[in-house]
Amino acid sequence: MRHDTRTFLTRRRFVGAAAATGAFYSVPGLFAEQLELTPSVTEGPFYPDKMPLDTDNDLIVINDSATPALGEIAHVTGRVLTQSGEAVRNATVEIWQVDANGVYIHSRAPDKEHRDSNFQGFGRFETGSTGEYRFRTIKPTEYRTGRRVPHIHYAVARNGRRVLTTQLFLKGYGGNGRDSVLRRVQRARRTDSLSVDFKPVPGSEIGELAASFDLVIPG
Repeated sequence: MRHDTRTFLTRRRFVGAAAATGAFYSVPGLFAEQLELTPSVTEGPFYPDKMPLDTDNDLIVINDSATPALGEIAHVTGRVLTQSGEAVRNATVEIWQVDANGVYIHSRAPDKEHRDSNFQGFGRFETGSTGEYRFRTIKPTEYRTGRRVPHIHYAVARNGRRVLTTQLFLKGYGGNGRDSVLRRVQRARRTDSLSVDFKPVPGSEIGELAASFDLVIPG
């Protein structure tokens, strides 16, 4: 369902909402012991081959368009940390995902004629002093082809060099067991650390969600 622009969260209000969702992320046991590295996951074939007109951290609105993307609005936040728990400042975090119709922005994406032209599809953010990042996007959906369960692709670069490529999955999603990419990670690492909850944002009038996903890199 397309959100009414009268009640749609503007970019200015997005900053306030992102701050309000900060309570959704933390690092239990930080400094107590070495943190577990975030598992690496394949980049996949659809990292954008041509960047969208806008590459900021708000994927819901492209530049100053009055028409928002389709889908459930989700604030995805977290921190980039080293194994010792040190916050990584000035790391570049990138995300990319299919739109509400299950289509990537890549020029060779399947069913690209069905793509939501109002969804940015890719975003980039530079971490702050506490290693924090934040994006406003949509809750991930399945591919239009049905071959993958909902996920968001991530890449993290430090000092201009990519140090992590991974994916975020929906915790408790019924089809996760059939996703070969997720199953391989779970078998190899015996962890479900890539699956996260998307929780309702308290007080949101338009049903926004929030999720926390920390990224632990070598160093």
